[in-house]
Amino acid sequence: MIEKDTIIALATPAGSGAISVIRISGLKSIEITDSLFKSKDGSSLMNKDSHTITLGEIVDKKRVVDEVLISLFISPKSYTGDNVVEISCHGSSYVQKEIVKLFIDNGCRAAKAGEFTLRAFLNGKIDLSQAEAVADLISSNSSTSHKIALDQMRGGFKNDIKELRQQLLDFASLIELELDFSEEDVEFANLKELKELIHKIKNTISVLIESFAVGNVIKNGVPIAIVGEPNTGKSTLLNSILNDERAIVSDIPGTTRDTIEDELILDGVNYRFIDTAGIRTTKDKIENIGIKKTYEKINHSSIVLFILDCADANADKIEASKEIINQISKDFTDKKLIIVANKIDIGDSKLIESNFNNHSLVCISAKEGTNIGELKKIISSCVDINEINTDSSVVTSSRHYDLLCKTSVEIENVLKGIDNKISGDLLAIDIRQALQHLGELTGEVTNDEVLGNIFSKFCIGK
Repeated sequence: MIEKDTIIALATPAGSGAISVIRISGLKSIEITDSLFKSKDGSSLMNKDSHTITLGEIVDKKRVVDEVLISLFISPKSYTGDNVVEISCHGSSYVQKEIVKLFIDNGCRAAKAGEFTLRAFLNGKIDLSQAEAVADLISSNSSTSHKIALDQMRGGFKNDIKELRQQLLDFASLIELELDFSEEDVEFANLKELKELIHKIKNTISVLIESFAVGNVIKNGVPIAIVGEPNTGKSTLLNSILNDERAIVSDIPGTTRDTIEDELILDGVNYRFIDTAGIRTTKDKIENIGIKKTYEKINHSSIVLFILDCADANADKIEASKEIINQISKDFTDKKLIIVANKIDIGDSKLIESNFNNHSLVCISAKEGTNIGELKKIISSCVDINEINTDSSVVTSSRHYDLLCKTSVEIENVLKGIDNKISGDLLAIDIRQALQHLGELTGEVTNDEVLGNIFSKFCIGK
């Protein structure tokens, strides 16, 4: 499946800049580059060592396209495992296009999305979980998501998984051997040792599965729903937190009829703030759709900021808010709820504080920016950063999570089979399935459809 042709692509973002990097990989990458490159010292790239840089010019016949630096990475000491050339040129869009076109005209092919990393995988430089981590690293937008992606790219849980899979494979081979000698009444596989291994695999898998809850949130951002009755200052709060006029602010109740989302990084963690439609009883069909969406956003959030209006607080309003808050607490037990008493610049917060002192509560003025910093601290405290920044592996990929769950099911079946003393041939079936799922995790077992789906999500230059 490994293609031997030579591919080329822009490795840096498209558009103008100070410099750009164009990457070439394949058997003839150095040869093609040498034919189009004139070094300052007159030397040939064919005689250069790996990991060297040469100054010169890219030349189209007699026309100088650009002055460049050529970096050589000779197989197998390269990212892809093939010969790799990186051209550092000036960041003009025209220059980029001219160089790429020139190389395509001289034997290169435009790379497909993720093809450089695909070749690295196929050449055994990285496994599939590491390849996926490359894409996560590129798209990481916080220190935490960057750390998790970097850890996985450097190996993450692959070594543990591969070792356990190999041990399980050894046992599977012994069980298969027993089946071949079934008439001889011999035992090659020690069931006690197998059971110990299965328990070890089960524990490892369980920890990884549990980490997905944190990993998925970190990768995609911690979702925070800003909810409350109309005109309590939800949109103003969003604008204040983001320090940007992101949401429309109006004194007219029901102005926000759809959800508005934006992101902010706090203490290395990315948070997705969601401004929602005000919750109240209304006959307005459009507004009711917005309210329905609000509850949907609460369901998909990790943290709920419930906004109360200090300037409009009275006994009836407090009781109505209590009903909504109690309902949210009852229906969404896994959500962290923070009560935000807004408009302290024009109202008294005492009534709200006395009625909601059993909740996490902060008093602010979204309009004036009062105590917004304190609110951010409370939000940050809802996410255990120490838990995230451990050296243990964290699963962020839904594909990995799915395969780990499938492995867990098969592992449980093996344990039940051992306890129930089922025959070796039936036990072998469950073990084979577990091996299949573990192999798919790291790419030891895969197919073109899976690879196509994974690498299609990469940028072209990677």
